[in-house]
Amino acid sequence: MLNRNQINYCLEEIDKMFPDAFCELRHNNPFELVIAVLMSAQCTDALVNKVTKNLFEKYKTPEDYLAVSLEELQEDIRSIGLYRNKAKNIRKLCELLLTEYGGEVPRERDELVKLPGVGRKTANVVVSVAFGEPALAVDTHVERVSKRLAICRWKDNVLEVERTLMRKIPKEKWSKTHHQLIFFGRYHCKAQSPQCEICPLLDLCREGKKRMKRKKGA
Repeated sequence: MLNRNQINYCLEEIDKMFPDAFCELRHNNPFELVIAVLMSAQCTDALVNKVTKNLFEKYKTPEDYLAVSLEELQEDIRSIGLYRNKAKNIRKLCELLLTEYGGEVPRERDELVKLPGVGRKTANVVVSVAFGEPALAVDTHVERVSKRLAICRWKDNVLEVERTLMRKIPKEKWSKTHHQLIFFGRYHCKAQSPQCEICPLLDLCREGKKRMKRKKGA
């Protein structure tokens, strides 16, 4: 496991690589962000953005999503993975927003996770991106990078990864670090072909050293 100084060094190098990392899901308000993040499960942000370009022109409010049939909404998001289940959750979410929250997206994480289709990761993204509250959402990129760099343990579950990162990273850096770890995992430390040979963190990365050793032995 990396010590605090090594973790800080890793984050400083990642900051140099991706100083302007941001949420790549396009949205204009908290409501659109919730819908976009809900649809991003097991799906790329690029595909979600392609779908929401037309979706957000057609649907502006929770009422709009409930004004059409489930079948019509499913057809509108058909190219998204798990579109049937996601369409059902979108409608249920909109119903709950109207009955319990006056049609507005709640700002509190504990309230957000009560919404259909909204888990802890989605809630953390919304409180951080939409409302500017410090949060560290753990998606597949954040989890993979944290474990490869030995900031967290391989056996840690998502919640344990989140708690470890929150403990080891200053609170005021949570939101920025979340986006930078995503960019690092999405564009550099990729799942299938990480760019270990040009990585500034190779000397500290146990996974990278193993991969490079295997390449030399191949």
